[in-house]
Amino acid sequence: MSKLSNRLMKTSPIVISLVSFVLAILVSCVIMLLCGYDPIFAYSVIIEGSLGSVRSLTNTLIQATPLIFTGLAFMVGKKATLINLGVEGQMYTGAMIAALVGMTPLPLPGILHLVLALLSGVIGGGLAGALIGFLKVRFGSNEVITTTMTNFIIINFCDYLVNYPLKAEGAVAQTNKIVEGALLGKMIPGYQLTWAIVIAVLAALIVKFILEKTRFGYEIRAVGLNMKAAETAGIKVSGVMMKAMLFSGALAGLCGAVHVTSVGKRFISGFSPGYGFSGISVAALASDSPLGIILAGIIFGALKTGAMYLNMMSQIPTEFVSVIQALVVIFVSAPLLIRALIGADRKAKKGGHSHAE
Repeated sequence: MSKLSNRLMKTSPIVISLVSFVLAILVSCVIMLLCGYDPIFAYSVIIEGSLGSVRSLTNTLIQATPLIFTGLAFMVGKKATLINLGVEGQMYTGAMIAALVGMTPLPLPGILHLVLALLSGVIGGGLAGALIGFLKVRFGSNEVITTTMTNFIIINFCDYLVNYPLKAEGAVAQTNKIVEGALLGKMIPGYQLTWAIVIAVLAALIVKFILEKTRFGYEIRAVGLNMKAAETAGIKVSGVMMKAMLFSGALAGLCGAVHVTSVGKRFISGFSPGYGFSGISVAALASDSPLGIILAGIIFGALKTGAMYLNMMSQIPTEFVSVIQALVVIFVSAPLLIRALIGADRKAKKGGHSHAE
């Protein structure tokens, strides 16, 4: 039993993620069978719809782009023991500010106008995240509650702006279009894929470098591993938490800015189908690895793209894809439960031995 326990404790997070994904697929197949659907047909259609052609592959990468950003944003906060559920709101902040800058005619070359719009979104999202960090370290507020509430405030305020003072002509609640020079260009002529995916991959590489090669990254990891030990070592924990939330919010803001300057071309009310919350699933599948988040984002992007194709080609509900996503998170979390049970079992045995003595 002790050998099995040691093996479980030493199991690689990557192996856990892979096994979790396979289990999620298998369980979803069983659910499909119980509901009277053919899982082999369903997954063959999903694969064809997400990877079967150049167009489907580009659509998968489009879907993956915001998931990579939001996965990175959630992961950075988690590394510093902060559960940032406000990624959605911080993304909205970055999107709105970037849209405002992008749709304003400025005497700047196109590339500088685009850079300014993206940086504005980064700053906006970063400040929204820093506010949560400030409330946490200054007043001891629970970041889960404050991020959840700020999501409602920010999203509803953005909806007010696009329905009233910033509303463009027409029935749709949206801003005016961003000027052509401030838009990200297309990677492949004739397809909707833009350079946004490249920015997302570069962001993941930069996050990896910062976490592994800089003092700031070392401090984040130290606080995440043992807050008291980090404080004893001279690390200002409150400052690290503030900067981690600013960093997390900046990544979320960049996600929003990239979206409105690429596929959105303006701020549209309700543009996000929950990208901020999907980032939690992406980070979980990636075991909080920046490079793993790229792969996990593409996997979930493929599932989302394939689900849309499945909806067109069959009567199988696309909700099964959401079930898969939820199952992945459940199975990724399962080893933590197993380890906790093993720890409790050991404590019980120790308690029993000491009591017998």
